[in-house]
Formats: sequence, C-alpha cells, structure tokens
Amino acid sequence: MKFSKLFIPTTKETPNDATLPSHQFLLRAGFINTSGSGLYNYLPLGKMVLDKIRNVVKEELDNSGAQEVQLSFVTPIEFWENSGRATKMGLEMLRIKDRKNNGFVLSPTNEEAMVELVKNRVTSYKDLPINLYQINTKFRDEARPRFGLMRGREFLMKDGYSFHENTDDMKREFHLMEETYKKIFTRLGLDFRIVDADSGAIGGTGSKEFHVLANSGEDTIVVCDSCNYGANIEAAKRKDKKIETKNNLASGKISTPSTTTIDELSSFLNILPSQTIKAVIKKAVYEDTTKIAVFFVRGDDELEETKACNSVNALELEDASEDEIINAGLVAGYVGIKDLPSSVIFKIDSELKDENDMVCGANEENYHLAGVDVCCMEDNVYFDLVAVCEGDICECCGGKLSYTKGIEVGHIFQLGDRYSKALGANFLDSNGKSKPFEMGTYGIGVSRLIAAVIEQSHDEKGCVWTKETAPFFVDIIISNGKNEDELSTGTKIYEDLKTAGIEAILDDRTKERFGFKMSDFELIGLPYAVVIGKKLSEGFVELVNRKTGEKEDIALSKIVEILKNK
Repeated sequence: MKFSKLFIPTTKETPNDATLPSHQFLLRAGFINTSGSGLYNYLPLGKMVLDKIRNVVKEELDNSGAQEVQLSFVTPIEFWENSGRATKMGLEMLRIKDRKNNGFVLSPTNEEAMVELVKNRVTSYKDLPINLYQINTKFRDEARPRFGLMRGREFLMKDGYSFHENTDDMKREFHLMEETYKKIFTRLGLDFRIVDADSGAIGGTGSKEFHVLANSGEDTIVVCDSCNYGANIEAAKRKDKKIETKNNLASGKISTPSTTTIDELSSFLNILPSQTIKAVIKKAVYEDTTKIAVFFVRGDDELEETKACNSVNALELEDASEDEIINAGLVAGYVGIKDLPSSVIFKIDSELKDENDMVCGANEENYHLAGVDVCCMEDNVYFDLVAVCEGDICECCGGKLSYTKGIEVGHIFQLGDRYSKALGANFLDSNGKSKPFEMGTYGIGVSRLIAAVIEQSHDEKGCVWTKETAPFFVDIIISNGKNEDELSTGTKIYEDLKTAGIEAILDDRTKERFGFKMSDFELIGLPYAVVIGKKLSEGFVELVNRKTGEKEDIALSKIVEILKNK
C-alpha cells in the first residue's frame, strides 16, 4: 500500500475530550474518528488492526474446537424477560420497538439468544459438549461513555457459550478456554494477568478476568508478590486478619457522647480501631422495592460495595438519606449488631465470626456496647465484605498483597444451569431423563483490545504496535519523494517485501518533508521504518526500531533479509 493512496488523516491536534493516550493517539493517527457519544468509525488503519486482532481470536478459538456462528444484533425483549434480566440489565440495555409495537433490544450480550438457538436443536447428551461463539457488534448505553474505545457504547465483542451434560465437563471447557485465552493474549504481545472476578449481571458461580496491565486501567487488581494469585478488588480475598492484643473493657453499655466515627470512638475508649465494629448503612435496590441494609466490618477495614451488593442479592446499592435511616429505626453513628430493627437487612463480615470482646454501637444515641461476642447467628449472616488492602496477607501462600491497574479484556464464567433452566432448554441424559444444560460463557473485548495495546505500549510521540497487531510491519520512508533514485529504490524494497509476505507501506508522498513523514511514522507506530536517504549513494539505508528508537545503517542488499528475520 502506498501512503499517498491510503486514507490516513493524521493531525497534530489533541481532541479536547481525549484524556487517555490510546484515545488521543488513535484519533490523531487516523485509526478511528468519533461519530457520536461513545460511537466510533474505523478508518482503514483502524480496520486493519481490528481485523488482525479478530483473526488471532478466531484462529485460537477454532483450534480449541469452538465453532463460529453469527447471531442477530437485534433480539426480542421476551428472551430477556424469560431469563429475568430485562430489569437487571437496567438502562444500559437499549430497548426499541418495531412498527408493530413489538419489543426488541440492541444486544449487550447474548446468553439468552444462544440458548434459544440451541434449545430443541441439541436434544441428547450424545450431541454434547458444544461450544458456539460469535465476533459481533454489541451495544451498551453507558451513562458516561469515555476513554475512547475503552468505554464506548457500541463495540465489537467475542462472546462464546458452551453447553454440557454435567458440571465436571463444563469446568473442563472453562479451563480449556482459560488456556485458549492465554494463547490469544500472548500472541497479541500483551503483558496480562488472570484474576478471580465477580460475575456481575452475567451470573454464575465462578469467573476469571483477563487484564492487560497498564497504569491507566480502570480496574484495581490485587496481586501477590510471592505467588500467581490475582483478583479484581471486587473479588479479592486475604488471609483472615485476627487481632491478638485488645484492651479489656467492662462489658455492657458505655456512654460515648458525640463519638460517631471509628477514629473518635477508638480515641475516646483508648482502644485499637481493629477492636471496633463499623456499621455501613446503604439502601439496597431491588426490582420493585428498596430496603435499608447494614453491613458490619472491622473498624479498620473498608466495605467493598460489590461484595456487599452480592451478599444481599440486590441490583445495586445506594447511599441512604438521613430521613431513610431514621425511618428505618437506626441511629447513625451508633448502629450495632445487637437488637437491630427487624425490617433492616444486615450482613457481618466473615472475619468477625466468633470474635470476642469487640465494641459496636448500642443502637442508641451516644452509647456503644463493649465486650461484644460475635456469635450465635445464622451462617447466612456472614459474608466476605471487606476491600482487601495493600499489605494484607495472601491466603494462598502468606505473601504480601499489593495493587496494580488493569484493563479488562476478557472474562470467562461458569454459568451452571441458570439460563438453560429459566428458558426451558433441556436435553435427555444417558438415563433418558430430561435435564437443563450446564453452561459456560466466555467473552473478549475485541475492539477494546485496540486501545489496550496502546495503553500498554506507547510513548510521548505516539502508538507502538506489537508485531501481531500492527497494520503494517514496515514503513518505507523516501526522504525526498521527488528524487528518482530514492523513489525507485524504495519501490523495489516495497515490492520485495510484499513478495516475501511482509506487510509494508511505502511513504511516497512528494509534498511532505522528511521530518513530517518521520513524525507520522512515530505517531502511527509501525514496528520498523526503512529510511531511503543520503546514504543511498553509498549503498545503505537506515533501519529504525520504533519501540527502542535505535537506528542502524544497513546494506541495501541485506535489508529485506534482515526484515524477514525480524
């Protein structure tokens, strides 16, 4: 491809709304442009990268035995109503009606649609397992689309769904997909981490996320410095934190005027914050109602809201207003685990189970209870609620946990029979008994990977593409496009590279100066440039490594072979 013929509208100006490097450079280098809030067009270079990533994903999935299909982007709303997710997906799911007033949605994911595809078509255990996937457009009506391709409303996603006769086989496929995803992200040249994760609106009993490590990542990842443990902060666990040293206070109600915070309470009683129990009051939102919920954690811990939300099976948690707290019969700042109003939902962090000699609110203004033993309650009251902190101890190996940032690019789930049972998708097992399928689901953000590559690999000048994702491997830059010797030499190298199967672009522009061409090369970020310039008369061209910035004079007769080796 010749630069003079390719549509690459590069610009020096950084768009005002672009804050992340990937958003800035993909717009400036002419890979994408904005068509609306959270909506993007892919220009020729962007489409090349998108197709390359898509092809890697497809090749590895096909090698694993998965089969590609393509589902309708528009799906009937009744699919979602039957599974119970029509409400749970909330406003992110864009609903539409046709001319006959039938309800549809622009698919944000396709568990329901894939179950409907398999339902009554796979009827026997002899036809299992089966893993079907698609690489197709999705739409989620983000409230605040931002960061370019990282959090747009329309995006290209690989979503796959497997169907099995039992849980063991579903888990086998889950682990196969984990290994397949490793191959995909390794081939793309990414530094990534696999972490335990929360299943969110998709559901299921177990899930793992794949994160590209980058300082600009939205997700906080908890990792161990001594083993391979990793988890999203929403699902991270630690070794139980037990407090050995406590100040013995006389059991019973203590007057604690104007001590509504843990710091005030621990200072007033001269005890460690870890000896206190913190109450966090929230409003749990359900499909048709709301309830006040109280979550109890150790005084020096913080509540992890996703864990808390899951513990009460709510759609989401909101801050409770002062009036709502009063109407629920609670006294803010003095809420404790004893004698709570019956209308209030409460959960206790599992690390507090069987703790003794603790201090918590007395559910009476200006009073706390000392000598509290956390015992004699139903097991379903206890739940992992805390946000793991840096320095906490890994429950796997005893090492120290720390934070890093990641960009989620893949997520795999063990669904079980949640969707097959809800949608009446059954098969006959070896005993002739009708059973719902056991399912797994597996997603990759294909278009998001474009941004993830650049977030992990860029500099102040522009993009730095990995070899597998670059639209071209080599940029052949003719210093002076009007110099016939340079032009003919560059054209020959270009043709020889094409013959060798190496993707190259020939910058043959005659109206642009050499410095401008080099700036475009650095902005676009192809792995290598071959500069045809002043040393051509001596039989040399210059090879530039975009990632390292290294420049090397190479004999003209050897340049194609050297690039083949690279």
